[in-house]
Order: sequence, then structure tokens, then C-alpha cells
Amino acid sequence: MADEQLVYSSENGDRWVLIHQFGSARATVRHTANLSSGGQVTDMTVDGFLAQGRNSPEHVALRRMLGDLDPGA
Repeated sequence: MADEQLVYSSENGDRWVLIHQFGSARATVRHTANLSSGGQVTDMTVDGFLAQGRNSPEHVALRRMLGDLDPGA
């Protein structure tokens, strides 16, 4: 079982969701491309996603979300 939180939804319909696996420290980011791009779903680790080094809205939103989850950040 998992808890899913929307990270960001773009104007063109792409979506990024943070997925926490219950009973585990594991978290992944799921990107679902918009239908006109094929609707492909890609999962990656949070670290892998953030390591892409981009400052796109979805990266900023995830950093903000993680900062909100960790008061020490």
C-alpha cells in the first residue's frame, strides 16, 4: 500500500506524484506524460529525480514539498 501526493501538474497535462511506500523509507517520483505525448509512466527515486539538476517547476515543487515534510531542511 502507498500514499500518493501530487507534486506538480503542468498546463500540458504532465503530472508528477510523490509515492511513499507504507512501512518503508522508500519514496519514488512518478511522472505521467500527457496523452498527446503517449502517456508514458516513469518511476524514479527521489534522489535520482532531484539529481537531474534542473530548476523546473516540478523540481522546485518537490523540493518545497520535502522541505515542508522535514522541519530541519
